[in-house]
Amino acid sequence: MQTEAGPTPDKGPKKSVALAVVAVFSALIAVGTIFSIPLPPPVYEITWSPAIYLALAALVDPWTAFDATAIGGFLGEAFNVAFKGGGSPIYPFGMVWARGPEVFIVAWARTKGPKAMAAAMVGATIFETLAFFFSDWGFYAYGLFSYSVPAGSTPLGLASFDFATLLDIAYIPVALLLIRQARPAFRRLGYG
Repeated sequence: MQTEAGPTPDKGPKKSVALAVVAVFSALIAVGTIFSIPLPPPVYEITWSPAIYLALAALVDPWTAFDATAIGGFLGEAFNVAFKGGGSPIYPFGMVWARGPEVFIVAWARTKGPKAMAAAMVGATIFETLAFFFSDWGFYAYGLFSYSVPAGSTPLGLASFDFATLLDIAYIPVALLLIRQARPAFRRLGYG
């Protein structure tokens, strides 16, 4: 049973706390996506948000982390496409498709220790990379969503640039540090 004094061990945080976590971390992930490092086409950008959503996946329940990651990634990427230019309108949906499920991979390892957590984060980044790669390969191959293949290029070759997403592995030490520093505060909020 949950009381106004705070969460109970068997129920987790209050719904209002979970909603607040989604709102705050959606905003942080959106900002981390907006303040990105632009890269030449066809890669588009590297964002600052992986450390945030990888850490969040270990600190809260999987659905709260998924909601924050999907909403924040979608809104941040929608802003980038609308106001920075150069990106396809499908990119915000790609953030949900490729990044949202990452939190479930990390959440699986959240009670298994730091080595398992780091391995899960690597696995999650590989998942994201492959999700981008296979979808982009199909988009280039079939000319979907304004994807086109310039002369001298191939759909597979252009999609291979998605392997630059593996650079997100560099954010794992930052995410592990964030987890270590933030875990006590999240426990006080009711997240085990």
